[in-house]
Amino acid sequence: MNAVDPHGPDLVNIASNPMPEGGRVGYFKTQDNVRLRYALWPKSEGAHRGTICLVQGRTEFIEKYFETIADFRRRGFSVATFDWRGQGGSDRLIGSPKLGYVDRFEDYWCDLRSFHGEILLPDCPPPFYLVGHSMGGLASIFAGINDRMMFERIFLSAPMLALDRQPLSMRGMARLTEALSFLGMGRMPVGRRQDKPLGETSFVNNPLTGDLVRYMRTVDVVRERPTLEIGAPTIRWAASAFAAMAEAAEEMFPTRIKIPVLMLAGARDEVVSTSAIEQLGLRMRNGRHVVIAGARHELFMETDPIRGQVLAAFDAFITEQSA
Repeated sequence: MNAVDPHGPDLVNIASNPMPEGGRVGYFKTQDNVRLRYALWPKSEGAHRGTICLVQGRTEFIEKYFETIADFRRRGFSVATFDWRGQGGSDRLIGSPKLGYVDRFEDYWCDLRSFHGEILLPDCPPPFYLVGHSMGGLASIFAGINDRMMFERIFLSAPMLALDRQPLSMRGMARLTEALSFLGMGRMPVGRRQDKPLGETSFVNNPLTGDLVRYMRTVDVVRERPTLEIGAPTIRWAASAFAAMAEAAEEMFPTRIKIPVLMLAGARDEVVSTSAIEQLGLRMRNGRHVVIAGARHELFMETDPIRGQVLAAFDAFITEQSA
């Protein structure tokens, strides 16, 4: 394991992406002894409504969500978040710090379970709501299945339930990448178009967002602290992720979800499968889905009209809980 950030847990605070005031940052250790960076913010306005536990997608980091954290705080929520193992300001798991790696997808459950026990329960006011994006969205669904008492509700942005344009099914891809990993290729990178480095020239036709200012904000943070960035996933990560996605496609999977879930999908998403989100949404008894017209993958980083729809859906979903 490698600690790659000489700045410690400190967050990047720059003019184009100012850090919300009143935050607390630090490290905590998971149950399997991986050091993760975390941050907490108290509510800023209104009566207290609980705590949002915000979990990111692959390659992301706490700083990317400053604007969204401020949105939640204005609604009366405290916010708690952390960087997954192998990315952001958390420990890297292999010698190549720019490659995305995890041994098993269940390791993300270890991260979230440890965060809940070490940080959320002792330091944050209940009730707890889980908000997850992309890879973090898939991890959130499994968290809701593994422990139905941890969170009251789960709100998901473009959860990574399947990837389109693959040569095989999710189960077939899991078997293929698992075989490659078994043959010693697990730490080799898997090239994907959306893993191109961020920059001014890569905004045109990018699959993430139609908002240039928010896109460049992420670029500015990475320029300020390059150690936050990771690039392509490894074959081992792909094997773990495909296996989790294959499990999510199983016929009985929707019946295992007992916590209320709302999934949002982008109609123009080219990173994860919108149709897979729709299919699961139609089959869940305790959940539903909404497809947002014109939206690309990163719903929280999209244009103001799209973000407005995302936050309106969040408000309505949480209001149901308190009604």
